[in-house]
Amino acid sequence: MYNTLTHQKDEFKPINESEVRIYTCGPTVYNYAHIGNLRAYIFMDTLRRTLKYNGYELKHVMNITDVGHLESDADEGEDKMLKASKREKKDPYEIAEYYTKCFIRDLDRLNIDKPEVICKATDNIKEMISYVEEILKNGYAYETSKGIYFDISKLDKYPELSNRNIEDQIAGARVDVDPEKRNPYDFALFIKAPKEHIMKWETPWGLCYPGWHIECSAMSRKYLGEIFDIHTGGVDHIPTHHENEIAQCKGATGKIPAHYWMHCEFITVDNGKMSKSLGNTYTLDDLEKRNISPLDYKMFCYSSHYRNKLNFTFENVEGAKIALNRLKEGFQRHLNGEEKANPLEILDYKNKFLDAINDDLNIPMAMGIVWEVIKNPVKSKEYAELLLEFDQVLGLEIDKINKNIELPQEIIDLINLRKEARNNKNWAESDKLRDEIISKGYTVKDTKDDMIVEKN
Repeated sequence: MYNTLTHQKDEFKPINESEVRIYTCGPTVYNYAHIGNLRAYIFMDTLRRTLKYNGYELKHVMNITDVGHLESDADEGEDKMLKASKREKKDPYEIAEYYTKCFIRDLDRLNIDKPEVICKATDNIKEMISYVEEILKNGYAYETSKGIYFDISKLDKYPELSNRNIEDQIAGARVDVDPEKRNPYDFALFIKAPKEHIMKWETPWGLCYPGWHIECSAMSRKYLGEIFDIHTGGVDHIPTHHENEIAQCKGATGKIPAHYWMHCEFITVDNGKMSKSLGNTYTLDDLEKRNISPLDYKMFCYSSHYRNKLNFTFENVEGAKIALNRLKEGFQRHLNGEEKANPLEILDYKNKFLDAINDDLNIPMAMGIVWEVIKNPVKSKEYAELLLEFDQVLGLEIDKINKNIELPQEIIDLINLRKEARNNKNWAESDKLRDEIISKGYTVKDTKDDMIVEKN
């Protein structure tokens, strides 16, 4: 797997052969997750499923940030939870509970294999306080009138993950956030809360709320120990959030918390940036209004490696929808087949699939093997069983017929008659039957091997 810490592909060697320990940065639950957010959790799902496919047991932790994430990673701006609270005129705890449920629902709709532990920041304030006390005791932090700050000048190396030239950036960094900071890149561990701030807790430094970065350090240690195997997140976490997690852990324990750091790339939309101002931060609900299912979107994500940018267009995701339907139809043809598969061919398919997923989760290459099986002219239940085995990694539910529609028998009969006409190259009859299906309120899309019929 590609390790951001070493800037190269490293062979995976778990700390404990019997159990792989993973930490994933979860969402800040102040709004609905958009498709860019969800790509990172599809990547998380692929990692989980690949490790399980290789025989590992998992202890995987994902946090829910329900407090303390300012609009800027640089300790400035409004708290996202409080901003949502004002926007929706609700208590921030209500906001957090509602959007947490929406996020978990999105994971279910994408058939994402959820972590063993999903923990909320607000349930772990005591652990965060203890963690900061250790950092202060070790001389890596200091107090100002505005908060407790980590002193990056005390580290032997900063940053660890990115190739930033910190000296150049410090020279031009903003210092007006807190003039008491010793260094512009020192970051908040706890922020002293103004009177009107709703989410605040008693701490040794007065009423405060935690900084974003300390949440993950405290919860990963609580559930996984000081050192664990893998830390995942999006590439946007590399330059600030994950750098600061490492800094905090070195300040408290002298150790880098994870051996492998894995990051998923951004999604662009129509080759441009995804942003609320452009109105293109699509959610799964937005896609479903266009008759694109969550698993169609998951299939679309498999068209590119997780470390490559992925360009979203509705044309591209429609192509993924057609491909997923073809995949399900191909599975059914094998499931209904009566021929005998070649056992050596099955072994070859298995080995190539395993090689692909074990090469830094190369799902596009693995999908190539899946299509080889689908297109095998020998139609065999053994190939169907093999495809189901591969779907343990893909999570596409290829054995389930499209849930969006249940075709009435009348339409099924017309489809079968049209298939017969097409097989006999009776194009006039095929066109007549297509028009009849359309007249009854359905769309008909012809593919290379078959047709897709959907309710309007």
